[in-house]
Amino acid sequence: MHANAAYGRALARAFGGALLFSFPLLMTMEMWSLGMAVERMRLLVFLLLSLPMLLGLSYYAGFEPTFRLKDEVLDALAAFGVGFLLSAALLAVFGVLGAHGLSLRADLGKVALCAVPGAIGALVAGKQLGEGAPSARERERAGTLGEIFLMAVGALFLAFNVAPTEEMILIAYQMAPPQTLLLMALSVLLLHVFVYRLGFPGESRRREAGGPLRTFVAFTAPGYGVALVVSLYLLWTFGRTNGVAPHEIATMTIVLAFPAALGAATARLVV
Repeated sequence: MHANAAYGRALARAFGGALLFSFPLLMTMEMWSLGMAVERMRLLVFLLLSLPMLLGLSYYAGFEPTFRLKDEVLDALAAFGVGFLLSAALLAVFGVLGAHGLSLRADLGKVALCAVPGAIGALVAGKQLGEGAPSARERERAGTLGEIFLMAVGALFLAFNVAPTEEMILIAYQMAPPQTLLLMALSVLLLHVFVYRLGFPGESRRREAGGPLRTFVAFTAPGYGVALVVSLYLLWTFGRTNGVAPHEIATMTIVLAFPAALGAATARLVV
């Protein structure tokens, strides 16, 4: 009975986290349009790739401490369910679903696209809205590969908030090559400062790994690489690369990698 009550509270926190993490996207018109327009195969790939990401996130920041793969899987599926239900409920309240006689397929696209950031919020709600800091066991879990994985989740979440906007495309269009290179250098610099200098969670362990140069090689460079890959993947998912010249895709990727790098650098704040 006590375990059920505890899980019920964790589930309630999950809905709270999903709400906090997803409502900016739920109230963004570009997200509604992308939910209708994105190719169904790309949306399916996006959802399928989100599941192992949620599984990994459940390992580090699930609803409650877990010790079996089965529990991690159930937590990940529960988080996706929370994100899906919350997105469907709020989009219905906002009058977005069923508007202008749109098909059920279009509505499902909107809900599915918004469900992923909601699921991320549901899983990290335990740390953000629960009591206490992560246990020593949880901190020990994150080795170098774990840190890179968490960077990828942070990059995906922050880039996801910017990728649907037209402003991101406009910025890439306005930038000249020197400005693009400058933005790339600024992204790498900020990422390195955030992971090594500002005292964010995980910094002490990174310092133990060696000096600034070793930290750059072990965390900053892979982190920026992850930010670039995540950005290019989101641009492809949203159809931003269709019929676009390679150099323009490269510029858009570097522009989107700026928030992605910040998300990668600060992932440990929320996970």
